Amino acid sequence: MTSQQPTPNATTTETIRPKERDSLIQSLRAGVVPRVGQRLIQVGRSKEIAALVEDLDRISGGGSAIRFVVGDYGSGKTFFLNLIRSIALEKKMVTLHGDLGPDRRLHASNGQARSLYSELMRNCSTRSRPDGGALASVVERFITSALAQAEQEGTTPDAIIRKRLDSLSESTNGYDFAEVVAQYWRGHDSGNEQLKSDALRWLRGEFATRTDARAALGVRTIIEDASFYDMLKIFARFVHMAGFAGLLVNLDELVNLFKLNNSQARNSNYEQILRILNDSLQASADHLGFILGATPETMLDPRRGLSSYQALASRLAENSFTMTPANKELVDLSGPVIRLASLSPEDLYVLLHKLRHVYASGDESRYLVPDEALGAFIEHCAQRVGASTFRTPRNTVKEFVDLLAVLDQNENVEWHDLIERIDVKQDAGPDSNSGDAGDSDADTGDSDGDDNLTTFRL
Repeated sequence: MTSQQPTPNATTTETIRPKERDSLIQSLRAGVVPRVGQRLIQVGRSKEIAALVEDLDRISGGGSAIRFVVGDYGSGKTFFLNLIRSIALEKKMVTLHGDLGPDRRLHASNGQARSLYSELMRNCSTRSRPDGGALASVVERFITSALAQAEQEGTTPDAIIRKRLDSLSESTNGYDFAEVVAQYWRGHDSGNEQLKSDALRWLRGEFATRTDARAALGVRTIIEDASFYDMLKIFARFVHMAGFAGLLVNLDELVNLFKLNNSQARNSNYEQILRILNDSLQASADHLGFILGATPETMLDPRRGLSSYQALASRLAENSFTMTPANKELVDLSGPVIRLASLSPEDLYVLLHKLRHVYASGDESRYLVPDEALGAFIEHCAQRVGASTFRTPRNTVKEFVDLLAVLDQNENVEWHDLIERIDVKQDAGPDSNSGDAGDSDADTGDSDGDDNLTTFRL
């Protein structure tokens, strides 16, 4: 490795803004996924990215898509999801992103699904508002385009807005969704900020009772657990009506559904996934796409994973031609499951080269280590944790950025004196059987005996 030279793409000529550089370095040092600047350090996985870009084009064309991005802890799932999200924003799509958890699920009856919906809407993003909070901008853009159409056709804005919203009224809960948007327009037209605020609260799923919603907006329903997915389908159609290419929903930490102790709760969530999967594969949802991040255990565990739900197991089964040892070099990225392959040593070398470049703010004269240090660092990590260096590179990256930080603040220290002191550890991730998402909710009941035995250890 020490003799390897960086590839032509290892150093980017793109301007590195100080805000991006600082955010990127701080995130990596903390072991978390950076929210900005992912393009500056992206390496490898070009085929996987190309497959997801095709999905984005399909969504923009009026279709639907769903992908399960599968990888071990620290393999770069969340980074990959954020990268695809940034590409979707560049393609003029609206994105929603959130993590599943004990209090945020796809299906529930005690508010967990509504909590997930509210989280997604708070994280609503557009190209001009990539950090979330873009719901109001989406509604404003719908109204602005309606006003322009009304002026062009010589009619009233009310007539155009009603005409556009009529198509949503046919959907489940679509009538009240359309009425709330119309109320936002009335608040916009009359300068009633409270009415606009109440409309946004309803769209974010923040009304807890129908009585409050009716008093504020005159509608009889609110967004509840049971309407979670239906509202996402309506919102996807709405953002397209507002002039965007489509809607992409990123859901990470699918492992939290796997952790549910109660089999009924898990199966109810898996049924919701099945519904989304069927709609996506049958093109029953317009301009809507899903990307879900999962670990291999979440997908394959025969007792608690998605494979334990027979209907999902058959639909998520991988191509048999790529599963045999004789055909291990064959890939098929057209199915719903995408497994993130390990980075090659060359990919990791280029990644470290890019990290060095970003740390130096793009100035080669400020590089803290020479090229030979990159190869020596990789060799040291490979000796300590073996293949995990390339399969789950999170800790490797964190240690390298820590190395640069020490060299940056201690001018008298040489890099080769520090490398042997690096204690990089294998990234095993949190205990997937910890049961920290256990259920005491009315919709789940007591945990069944069989599932409790799966967490028993000697």
